[in-house]
Amino acid sequence: MIGFVNRRTFLRLFGLSTSTAVTGGILAACVAPPPAAESKPTAKPAADPTKPAAAAQVQATAPAAAGAATQAPAAQAAQVAQAPSSQQITLKFQSTFGQTDIFHQMGADWIKKIEEMSGGRIKVDYLPNGAIVPFAQVIDAIHQGLLDGGIGVPAYWFGKSKATSLFGTGPSFGMDAEGLIAWMHYGGGNEMYAQVIQEQLKLDVQSFFGPPMPTQPLGWFKNEIRTPDDLKGLKYRTVGLSADLFNELGVAVTILPGPEIVPALERGVIDGAEFNNPSSDKILGFQDVTKFLMVQSYHQPVEFLEYMINKKKYDAMPADLKAIIRYAAMAESSDASWKYFLDQNSKDLQEFKARGVNIVRTPKSILEAQLRAWDTIVERESRADPFFARVIESQKDWAARVVPLRQEIMVENQTAYEHYFQR
Repeated sequence: MIGFVNRRTFLRLFGLSTSTAVTGGILAACVAPPPAAESKPTAKPAADPTKPAAAAQVQATAPAAAGAATQAPAAQAAQVAQAPSSQQITLKFQSTFGQTDIFHQMGADWIKKIEEMSGGRIKVDYLPNGAIVPFAQVIDAIHQGLLDGGIGVPAYWFGKSKATSLFGTGPSFGMDAEGLIAWMHYGGGNEMYAQVIQEQLKLDVQSFFGPPMPTQPLGWFKNEIRTPDDLKGLKYRTVGLSADLFNELGVAVTILPGPEIVPALERGVIDGAEFNNPSSDKILGFQDVTKFLMVQSYHQPVEFLEYMINKKKYDAMPADLKAIIRYAAMAESSDASWKYFLDQNSKDLQEFKARGVNIVRTPKSILEAQLRAWDTIVERESRADPFFARVIESQKDWAARVVPLRQEIMVENQTAYEHYFQR
């Protein structure tokens, strides 16, 4: 049973002077161990930099005198804010995005969360696209140990296996990106992705996913796209299975990294392009070279980022650091959705309109043509690759259950928006 006693009585019970400091001093005096018997010094094994210091080692560094425990709490916090260099794991990461791109920044935000939650036990040297290798080689560099980790999207490994593109740039089956990333965590997606990366492609890479991205626009064009026939013969930039989809629609596809897209539009190398969303497109400068942004499309409605780390490095870490890396990706998934996809994107879309960009909804005839193209691709690739077929069936089973939840339970918001803002 725990109760309360008078301060002087408490001090007398433990044989302490009433001048003893209450904050820290009493507790230190009460729990201080008796003097250890004198013994000969023994050699200690070298500290493992991947493991936290043992409790005895931490206690040995504490102030010996009870009075030292009365130092200001801020000073105490400063002592533990950064781990000793002998306990620090330093990693080198590269993103597949340019220095100013918001997806590069989402990588930086993930890394910041890791560093802060680990108390400085993990530090990351974070580099932009091309600093060590080109964007399409980042996953190979991580596997080889040239990089310890990186940030990209599964569609970038499309050249190794078309199945990788199903993890973010495949057909949606009525889901949004939140629905697909829920499938990753709770519908078997993470396990299937590990199977294609680690077992089929033999890449020593561990991946985590998020944040879910908004539906990507059909793209930026010099003229409005009104029918599926308007797409035929156009030179167009996209990535992953989306390239196959646009090929089915008669489009000539070119795959380019983000920073090369707008220069290609300016020079007429391509006639149209998509990258991702208003904020990332604004940073690249799309609005400076074309004034038609066709929004809504089924070519990439469910994408998300991929956070990667060398699997051997990851497996060698203590359990708490592995958990920090994993859960920091989940935290960044929510944080970026609020910070970038809602706040920043809404501001940048307003700016596009103010600068004379024509925001045009993609006609239903084009959306329906895309769905028919997906049917063709899914049938063809499923025949060619049983694993591809299994991923498709898993996603369809998940969508058949979760999509009706939103359709039947969640109220549609168009009526409410019009009531408040369009009367």
